[in-house]
Amino acid sequence: MIIRGETEKRIFINEINTLIVQSTAVSMTAALLNELTKNNIKVIFCDEKCNPSAELLPYYGAHNTSKRYKQQIMWKEPVRNQVWRLIIMRKIIEQSKVLWSRGNIKEADMLTEYASQVTDGDMTNREGHAAKVYFNCLFENGTGRRDDTFLNGCLNYEYAVLLSAFNREVVASGYMTQLGIWHDNEFNQFNLSSDLMEPFRPYVDKLALSIEKDDKDFKMKMIDLLNYNVTIGGKSTTFDLAVRLYTKSVLQALLSDDTDEMIFPEEVEWNREL
Repeated sequence: MIIRGETEKRIFINEINTLIVQSTAVSMTAALLNELTKNNIKVIFCDEKCNPSAELLPYYGAHNTSKRYKQQIMWKEPVRNQVWRLIIMRKIIEQSKVLWSRGNIKEADMLTEYASQVTDGDMTNREGHAAKVYFNCLFENGTGRRDDTFLNGCLNYEYAVLLSAFNREVVASGYMTQLGIWHDNEFNQFNLSSDLMEPFRPYVDKLALSIEKDDKDFKMKMIDLLNYNVTIGGKSTTFDLAVRLYTKSVLQALLSDDTDEMIFPEEVEWNREL
């Protein structure tokens, strides 16, 4: 890939995992977009406010896509409910860790209790109860998740980037992003990715909370989360590759009806400097 500006830069395509086009003034050739697609490189386009607005997805991410589609349609409800229970349990546990690190001990203990109460399919909506407690602790001065605040700006930006990372892995594995485990919104093109990313959201939250208000470099710092060191399955890797390993493990669990296949991040190194 050749980048032409005041100076010319050349980057090997196989060294790129995700490409974020932050300016609407950027021009890209069809040849480059084609090569990025063939190499399963996620391309995210931003709007005039530099917020993620669209992404490039290939029609076929694997040689056996048709087979994967059929298997996905046949996922059994019992295993889907079991997988969703484990996903929500892990999400609430990670939310509890965030609250614990902020000194909200009482609320963190409450979330730990909620996590232990999650049933298959989360029929008692422990996720919703946990979210109410969790975000009440994260937001101050009566603000909430829907308000126009700097924290929400950080969260929305990185959630979009994180969703794109999961879209890339779902498509690369030959599956449809539209057909989810729990999410079933006819207007959501990424139901499955929305399901899969849930346990990773608290990592985004923790990083966003560490960034000083109105930091002009917040987008670069948020994107850098993908480069953080993570331990998953007993191995040390990057956050971005942990997304891949986790996604493949969940898809394998759904295919084999065995939730023992699932692995989650065990530890994130937060002492990284940009």
